[in-house]
Amino acid sequence: MAVLAKGKIVFAAAAVAALALVTNAQAAGKCGKDGGGFDAWVDAYKADAKARGIDTGPLAGVNYDRGVIRIDRSQHKAFSGTLEQFMARRAPASYVKKAKGYMKSQAGLLKKIEARYGVQPEVILAIWGMETGFGANSGNKSVFAPLATLAYDCRRSAFFTNELDSALEIAQKGYISASQMRGAGFGELGQTQFLPSKYLQFAVDFDGDGRRDLIHSRADVLASTANFLRGHGWSAGGGYGPGQTNYGVWADWNRAKIYQQALAEFARRIAN
Repeated sequence: MAVLAKGKIVFAAAAVAALALVTNAQAAGKCGKDGGGFDAWVDAYKADAKARGIDTGPLAGVNYDRGVIRIDRSQHKAFSGTLEQFMARRAPASYVKKAKGYMKSQAGLLKKIEARYGVQPEVILAIWGMETGFGANSGNKSVFAPLATLAYDCRRSAFFTNELDSALEIAQKGYISASQMRGAGFGELGQTQFLPSKYLQFAVDFDGDGRRDLIHSRADVLASTANFLRGHGWSAGGGYGPGQTNYGVWADWNRAKIYQQALAEFARRIAN
């Protein structure tokens, strides 16, 4: 009975949150399937955001991003093929070797993170490697045009309107300057590619410098990634392969099944 009651509370909260997202998206204006109505949508969004106390300065001069739409429509291609083919692209043997090197050179940091969050070092390294090649491919594109474009686009307007709100909040509160909010193209931030809402929820200052820096601070990057996993139910020290305790948490990181399988296998190879 307790579980059912809790489930009802969670469902109700989720329904309220979903309604709020839809309301904000509708308030911003009519979504579109091409760039024809983008400028009008941005004007409507700015008016609505300002009414909610959000500084929209970073959106000055923002343009419709056709590139992010093309990528969004063809994402399935990135997850095609067999598991080994996918891993050859995203977690090759050279990455396994590099991760094993980090297991040694960053042992002290990784041990502290595991003690705090209960996430094994190989798991964090697998995500770091697969997302950006250990920080080498974090991207250098402003997050605001892609987020505004995806918020305007009808396919996932409510979801990305929330992410755009979150990105503007990060800039407004000075967590990261708007000019530094650059990523790989979908509005993700930092070396393990946090969406802005996830930054607000799970980013941590692990190096103690007073900032949650997922762009430059290795300690903050890896600890925030562990905090994300713990926040989504990671069981300290539990197995993460198919059928094991933590395997389901991979889905909260990425919904593509082949990505989940690859992360689990990548972590296993790093640990062995």
